[in-house]
Amino acid sequence: MATTFNLHRFANPARFMRLTDVVLPWLSAAAVASLAIGLVMAFRAPPDYQQGETVRIMFIHVPAAMMGMMCYACMAVASAAALIWRHPLADVAAQAAAPLGAGFTLLCLVTGSLWGAPMWGTWWVWDARLTSVLILFFLYLGYIALANAFDDPERGARAAAILSLVGVINLPIIHFSVNWWNTLHQPASIVRMGGPTIDPSILHPLLIMALAFQFIFLALWILRTRTALVRAKIDTLRQRAAAASGVDRG
Repeated sequence: MATTFNLHRFANPARFMRLTDVVLPWLSAAAVASLAIGLVMAFRAPPDYQQGETVRIMFIHVPAAMMGMMCYACMAVASAAALIWRHPLADVAAQAAAPLGAGFTLLCLVTGSLWGAPMWGTWWVWDARLTSVLILFFLYLGYIALANAFDDPERGARAAAILSLVGVINLPIIHFSVNWWNTLHQPASIVRMGGPTIDPSILHPLLIMALAFQFIFLALWILRTRTALVRAKIDTLRQRAAAASGVDRG
C-alpha cells in the first residue's frame, strides 16, 4: 500500500512538472554534449578491415535499434501502470513515447537498408531480425492509431495499452532472432555472454552514441509529456469557461 501511495504521489502532474523543470535542462545538455562527443569519436574511428567506411552507419543504426526496443518497453510499462494502477500520468507518458519509438525504429530500418545494400547486395531481405523490427514499427503505428481512434480518449488509451502489452512478445523475438534462426544479420556483438567482440576503437564511440540516444529520448519524452499535460489543462479551462458562459446565458 505504501509503495502504491508513493507511486501515485510521483504520478501527480503538478509534482511531475516541478521535477522536470529541474531535470529537463540537464538532460538536454547531456544529450547535446554526448551526441557531439559521440559523433566526433565516430568520425575519428578507423574504417573496418572488411566494411571500410560503411561501418560508420553502425554508429546511428545500432543505437536507433536499441532505442526502438527501449521505447517500446517504456511504453508497455507505462501502459501496464495505466491499466493496473490507473496512474494519472501513465497513459500520457505511454502516448508520448510512441511517436519517439516509431521514429527510432524507422531510423533503424532506413540505416539498416543503407548498410545492407553494399554488404548484402540488396536493400531488404525477409530476414528474421529485419522482419521482427518491421513488425515493431507497425506495432507503434497501430498503438498511435488506436489511441486516437475513439471519440472517448479513455477507450482509445485502454485499447492502445492492451495492444502495447500484447506486442511485448516481439521484443525477445527481435533480440534472440539471430540466435534462433539462420539469418543474414550478424549475431550479437555487444550484449553477449562472453563480452563485446568489437574492437575498442569502434566500441567506445558506439557506446557514447547509444548513451546520447538515451538522453535524447528521455529529454524528448519528458518534453512531450509536459506538452500533453499543458494541452490537457488548457482544454479543461476552455471547457469550464464554455460551461460557465452557458450557465450565464441561461
